[in-house]
Amino acid sequence: MRLGSRLSRLDRRVFAMVAGARLPGLERVVPALSRAADNSLLWAGVAGALAVSGRRPLRRAATRGLLAVSLASPLVNLVGKQAFRRNRPSAEGLPLARLVKMPASASFPSGHSATAGAFAAAVALEAPRAVAVPVALLAAAVCFSRVYTGVHYPGDVLAGAGIGVAAGLLTRRIWPDAGEAGQARAALTAPSARLDPDGEGAIAVVDGSADAAEGTAEALRLALPRAEVVEVAPGGDLGAAVRDAASRAKVLAVAGGDTVVNLAAQETAGGTTPLLVVPASAHGHFARALGVESPEEAVTAYHSGDLVAVDVGEVAGRTFVNTAGLGVYPALVERGERRQSRIGKWPALFWAMAEVLGPEGARPVELVVDGVPRRVWMVFVGNCRYEERGGAPARRQRLEDGLLDIRVLAAADRLPRLRVFLSLLAARVKLSRHYQQWQADTLHLSSPSGRLSVACDGETFTVTGEAEFTKRPRSLLVIRPSG
Repeated sequence: MRLGSRLSRLDRRVFAMVAGARLPGLERVVPALSRAADNSLLWAGVAGALAVSGRRPLRRAATRGLLAVSLASPLVNLVGKQAFRRNRPSAEGLPLARLVKMPASASFPSGHSATAGAFAAAVALEAPRAVAVPVALLAAAVCFSRVYTGVHYPGDVLAGAGIGVAAGLLTRRIWPDAGEAGQARAALTAPSARLDPDGEGAIAVVDGSADAAEGTAEALRLALPRAEVVEVAPGGDLGAAVRDAASRAKVLAVAGGDTVVNLAAQETAGGTTPLLVVPASAHGHFARALGVESPEEAVTAYHSGDLVAVDVGEVAGRTFVNTAGLGVYPALVERGERRQSRIGKWPALFWAMAEVLGPEGARPVELVVDGVPRRVWMVFVGNCRYEERGGAPARRQRLEDGLLDIRVLAAADRLPRLRVFLSLLAARVKLSRHYQQWQADTLHLSSPSGRLSVACDGETFTVTGEAEFTKRPRSLLVIRPSG
């Protein structure tokens, strides 16, 4: 009790010093900042600005920040305040009392400080320092404003901020940050330093339909002046260009999304020609798994990176470096990726699910899965084990584990479309009994109709007869950043 009394006296003494201070130039700014943070509107605005930036780390930071706020706010307001019910400070004699309305809720802990700490901590997990530091300073200013305007004791603010930071860190349990996966592990073959620094013998094929094709082609010409750069116009024969380049190149570089990477893997898997993946599209999952986020990072990897051997999957003579699937999976991928660059991955996925599973949408398919007749909505097959559960995982810790990641969403006799939608979401938290997930090195699928529509890395084709999914372990040589 003696320690508690001393802390309480210190808390009130510091409050009197801060709330009673007159700081020239801040009498209007600080109350306005405090009001802007009401109902987390300030953080929603910051998240919106980050989301429309077009940069993936900032979009992830915005999503994680709002997720953290959604955790911290009810924890403080519905649990913390109800448990402690501390009275608010007296506003009598305070210089800013007339500018701020005293809240009616309990004082401990501070809700504004909790959401500020949550948002700042979450953004720091994703955004570069140039963004994370200003957001952290803004959060600190909001915390200060709650004491300076006289609506909270310093102890309320410290407790709220601590809860908020904890909520921000807790989001990693729900949605691991991009840096946690890092570069997916692969079997190291040799350093790539022996490659000609000016690109002699390298041929780069640039998919002209990619988001940043023109700028990427120019960047490659400047960075690798002796390399041959082939630009394929939108609608051109990309496959023919890749085949021709693979037949002549000492190093094959491909710039675009996963479609052109898939074509290159088809030509180079099992051979000795290294593949350099150059991101030029938002749909570059394989590049991100290698730890390559930009053309500049790809060039750096070419000059000083490592040559590694990774797995590819195969079905009906087609390779896939990321995923393959049947049922509603191909439509989910196609429709989701069409909108992902504009609204982000998860909103795009939910929109696609609503369309595909709508009243006029897809229907479950009859399949024989490893010899067992089943009626399913979706079959997902990943090249190596993916980290998240559910029907649309994105991260892998390894690229050479020799395994297929298999996920099946079965259709029960009475499973309305709404329950299918909920099952896809609940699968992430192990709540759907219709969802199954396992790893194997082969998977056999067939259909009573004798035909299967299969998607590999986003490209759909038809298989006649049985479809056997297999692995080609460590068959593809790729260049990735060192480490």
